[in-house]
Amino acid sequence: MAGASMLLLVPAAVQGEETRRTPPGKGRAATILALAPEPSAPPRAAGSVVLTIPKGPLESALVAFTEQARVKLVYATELTARLTTNGAEGAFEPLDGLGRILEGTDLTFRAVGPSTITLVNPRYVQLGGAAGSVALEELHVAGQPQGRGAPTGLPPRSGTVGQPPVPYAGGQVGTGTRVGLLGNRSVLKTPFNVTGYTEKLINDQEARSVGDVVLNNPSVRSDAPPYSERDSYFIRGFSVTNLDTAFDGLFYIANPRRSFTEGLERVEVLLGPTALLSGGTGRVGGTINLVPKRAYDAPLTRVTTSYFSDSQFGTHLDLGRRFGTFKEWGVRFNGAYRNGDTPLDKNAIEVGVAALGIDYRNDRFRASFDFNHSTQNVTAPTSLFNAVAPNIPVPRAPNARRNTANAFEYNDSRYNMAAGRVEFDVLPETTIYAAGGLSRYNEDFLTSNYRVTSPTGLATNSLAIQPLELQGFTGEVGLRTAFQTGFIGHQFTVAAVEAVNKNFSRGFVPFALPTYPINIDNPVDLPFGSVPTVAFPRSDRQPLFTELYARSVAVADTLSLGDDRFLLTLGGRFQEIDLRSYVTRPGPTQGTPATGYREGRFSPAIALVVRPFENLSFYGNYIESLDAGPSAPAVAVNANAVFAPVVSRQKEVGAKVDLGTVSVTTSLFEIEQPSAFTDPATRLFSVSGLQRNRGIEFNVFGELVPGVRLLGGLTLIDAKLVNTVGRQFDGKAAPGVPDAAFNLYGEVDLPPWLAPGLTLTGRAIYTSRMFYDQANTQSVPDWTRFDAGLRYAFEGVNGKPVVMRATVQNLFDDSYWASAARGFLAVGAPRTFILSATVDF
Repeated sequence: MAGASMLLLVPAAVQGEETRRTPPGKGRAATILALAPEPSAPPRAAGSVVLTIPKGPLESALVAFTEQARVKLVYATELTARLTTNGAEGAFEPLDGLGRILEGTDLTFRAVGPSTITLVNPRYVQLGGAAGSVALEELHVAGQPQGRGAPTGLPPRSGTVGQPPVPYAGGQVGTGTRVGLLGNRSVLKTPFNVTGYTEKLINDQEARSVGDVVLNNPSVRSDAPPYSERDSYFIRGFSVTNLDTAFDGLFYIANPRRSFTEGLERVEVLLGPTALLSGGTGRVGGTINLVPKRAYDAPLTRVTTSYFSDSQFGTHLDLGRRFGTFKEWGVRFNGAYRNGDTPLDKNAIEVGVAALGIDYRNDRFRASFDFNHSTQNVTAPTSLFNAVAPNIPVPRAPNARRNTANAFEYNDSRYNMAAGRVEFDVLPETTIYAAGGLSRYNEDFLTSNYRVTSPTGLATNSLAIQPLELQGFTGEVGLRTAFQTGFIGHQFTVAAVEAVNKNFSRGFVPFALPTYPINIDNPVDLPFGSVPTVAFPRSDRQPLFTELYARSVAVADTLSLGDDRFLLTLGGRFQEIDLRSYVTRPGPTQGTPATGYREGRFSPAIALVVRPFENLSFYGNYIESLDAGPSAPAVAVNANAVFAPVVSRQKEVGAKVDLGTVSVTTSLFEIEQPSAFTDPATRLFSVSGLQRNRGIEFNVFGELVPGVRLLGGLTLIDAKLVNTVGRQFDGKAAPGVPDAAFNLYGEVDLPPWLAPGLTLTGRAIYTSRMFYDQANTQSVPDWTRFDAGLRYAFEGVNGKPVVMRATVQNLFDDSYWASAARGFLAVGAPRTFILSATVDF
């Protein structure tokens, strides 16, 4: 530990979600230890803990250690993959207990700063990891046992500047996630259904965008074609667009069309409405939060080269360094470029990504800054089928390799974003924080708009130019504090947020070219030159179309009893939505207000967690969302009409159990939302009634036995239209929502004596039949997709790790309608081959 002068050891709770600090004047001497420049033994903390950790996988032993010793550990799971421990039984000083658990693993720990511990694993290079060591953002060791009625341990910090909670056994998901206003929490102590997908899973599945990652969740389905310009989702049966994705907890600054994975540490999914937790609009079904990468203490230089069928090649550089006496400054840069043809005929995609994350940390102050840039140029983007004529069966899906778009159609986009966050501990249990970000997205788009008119695949098509510019801004300030009132612990949070989204567009701009017939099974391109290209309007010269201001103040208090065995969260958010639309037609009235409103409402929330045992929790919640009223789509006869805000409500109960290396969760929910739909016959868009989704979810994740990892689940949803115009469709199934969705992803490490370093992977995705129309006379059949893959990790030149991956998506090359949501049809992707090689230098 040459160069290290001090290790700060502060009482803490479990798994990176929470930090307990010793009150002033109590035990402070036991928590700050002065170290010699080169001590011969690791630092020790006063006070012993009783450990009961059995022999078995090291990953699960470390998770148990954090629970029993009240220690916070943050580390990359690659360091401990495939390692086992002899366990630890008896009373130990915390760091002695950690040393006992690590015996025989070749893994040790060392201090590199006043509040930083690095794990060092010489075997790590054989496992395809990031480097020979990785930073633990902080290792806080309890200097004395926690008494009954201790503070909740929920973080006075916002939990956003440092690393996210430690990965669970198997390394595919986190032991916790950020729960909006409430900060980082473990899965067992979160009164919602949450999942945080790790960088390891993202890399191992060779995911290119967030849409590829969230497909692991059975409650999430994509409703956009894979080779289009965007990702868009149905979560718990409700539409959630990429515009509603959060970046580091901030909304309206993430890429509104497609977020690429190169700069992401985690992709977190929280199911259900989130008015209290995050405010904003458009997130009835759930919230997706993107956690940016941060530099580890160990230097990282990693290069990944990739091939995607049919002829797309890419390169990705991941570079991380820390600087300063105690490595308080960190820089992480990710740059990627790929270009070439996809398996869809006529379709080509060019993508460039640059993501820079800078962070600073010391004992009381933390800050981070993120800068993102991406471009995406799509030739002949696959189109949604915008409408199906009423009273005809939906035709079978066309061949997944056949592209109905003309070869001259395109979507070119540019995205830029900057964000920052600062935190300061004014007192040991009190933190103030501020965050903000802004973004600009430009899109130039020439696209087809199809209306299917026959079950044989006949359709009509019209071309339109749709230039778009979106500007986003979000600012947030808040305070978190933990305190005691008698035997009740409190975690109190207050925050104020303003989020702005501005849309510069004329909307749907059709050409003078008349509508023409086409067959989606055998499309014939229009010749080049059919559409004039000289006078195309550009995205950077569009008038202001709509602007949305969402202002809110939120307050929440989590009350704790019995060493966090009982956690009750009470709170609410007062939110004001200010939405305005403007005349965009050229002329003297351009830029004048057209429609708008300014309305506010208080949205309450209550959530309860009861933990009869350390590894078992039951939870329940009631939470709402206040969403800006929908706008009529371009294909509706009342296109661009703006509707008033709508209130959605959720009731949910569930249970979660941690079996050591495998966790199982289940939940029952009911969500009610005022529903909007475009009538296929009249093409009139309206908020016409109420949709009620009731469902049950089962999820499993972890390492079943050493070398066998599972991630998946089953979601069953009964989505009904319970109040429609004239009661015409009452009791009918909600369009676009499948009754059942199933996912299972698995990995098996082959025995070292058979094929050392080789892992087999596979995934099955099933989606049941869904209806297209409100009358339930039109439907699309169920579909199943199988993926398969191999991963080989070995030691390369100079002992550096190399990981080679191969994945086949849609193994049997099936053609199917992947979605029938929002009045559109979307075709699934054809068989796709992905190859990659990752090398550390």
